[in-house]
Amino acid sequence: MTKDVIALTPKMPDTAALLAALHAGGPELGLTATDDGAVLQLCASDGRPLVSVEAPLLVHTPGEAERLLGSPAGVPAPPYWWTETRASTAVPAAESLAGSVCGRLTMLLGGTTWPPGAGHTARVTTPDEGARPSAASAPVLPVVDVLTDSTAVVLADRPVVPLTAWLSDLLRATTRSDRAFHLVTPPHVRLTLPLRSALGGTPNRWVVQDPAGGYHDGLSGVRLAWRDGTFAPLGTGAADAYTSRVTPDGHRQLTVSFRTVHAPDAGLELGGALEAAWRHLTGAPPAGWGTAEPVNLPWSRRQLTEAARDRAPAPAYLVVIGTPERPAIATHRVTRTTAGVAEDTTLTLGYTAPDGVPLDALEALAEKLVAQHGLTTMLTTLRRARADLTLPPHLEPPPLPVAFTLGARDVRTIGLTHARRPPLAVRPRQLGPATAPALHYPLGDGTDAAAWPALQVLSDHLKAGSPA
Repeated sequence: MTKDVIALTPKMPDTAALLAALHAGGPELGLTATDDGAVLQLCASDGRPLVSVEAPLLVHTPGEAERLLGSPAGVPAPPYWWTETRASTAVPAAESLAGSVCGRLTMLLGGTTWPPGAGHTARVTTPDEGARPSAASAPVLPVVDVLTDSTAVVLADRPVVPLTAWLSDLLRATTRSDRAFHLVTPPHVRLTLPLRSALGGTPNRWVVQDPAGGYHDGLSGVRLAWRDGTFAPLGTGAADAYTSRVTPDGHRQLTVSFRTVHAPDAGLELGGALEAAWRHLTGAPPAGWGTAEPVNLPWSRRQLTEAARDRAPAPAYLVVIGTPERPAIATHRVTRTTAGVAEDTTLTLGYTAPDGVPLDALEALAEKLVAQHGLTTMLTTLRRARADLTLPPHLEPPPLPVAFTLGARDVRTIGLTHARRPPLAVRPRQLGPATAPALHYPLGDGTDAAAWPALQVLSDHLKAGSPA
């Protein structure tokens, strides 16, 4: 049973409504907040976090509740307020406490709670005694289910687990405390691509409960066992549950990963290359953006730029979403470099049939980004994967390279003669002016595994031409 409870309300949870909701466990419960104030925590008298309450989000983006929660009944029309809570499984009464927090909000403000029937308005008594995380000397973390010296474990059971503000905060906190983050889910749960990207690799893991017993890694399939306070590999073979299920036939994901670099001008407005790629491949601009999921803000390059400037000199990590009719999602990272302001974008689009993938539009996209947006590199891949852009805990074929583009600056550094003569059968196509050309290298149609060796040959060739 899920420990996440969400209130979806047409009216803003103002101070009075939030105070009424946070008193669901009585005034004796403590209240703490993360450094940025994005997550509040109701705590027991001994300081144990019981329920985390994320700051309410005003969701303007259509389809977010359906994308992340399925099709809940009673969701208000956008814009509406999304208030997410999470209860610790270490204290049985915590889930009822989260339900009361959300139920009180919907009683006062209208709307609905998710999961259906989870909301109520009763006062919840939480005992002082009970299970609690260990490693008390470590820095305080947001609500977790198991805490050891090496690992923070979170149990989740919802249709799709997104990169919420709470999970973002927890991933940062576990890194600061030199711990791994392990997300444990049943086998029917899927992840969003932004959460998959944020998890990174080892020591973080997605741990899936095997229907036949035991656990396996949701990304690699390797069998896992709980040992010495963490989930560790159990042999090298993949679990049957990971290899036996398949992605719907015909579904494809096209991923375009590109970097653009700009001079740090005061009038610089970010997101131009991302919007251009989105329009080129979908015929429309992005629908919304945010710093976590749900993606709540309507698309605005100006606001995106302001958010990145507010975080500077630290990097800004953003999530961008399309409309429900045209599945597309991107992660967007803005950083300051010695060369200027860099934007790293990974844009993924979903298709229900292979013939819908616009492979013939890629060269024109590369030319547009080179000419107008300072493209330095672009790699496009295609894979058989879910068109709804969620990640299931079973084997999906790896992506296959389709094309690589090298921007004019790097072509100049490597040398045009060397860069345009890789030991490949297909020659690159020159983009942009002859005085400062970029090169576009076709690598395949996304069906031939030989494209990976070809990309490696190309990479080695270009590195050989780069200055030491």
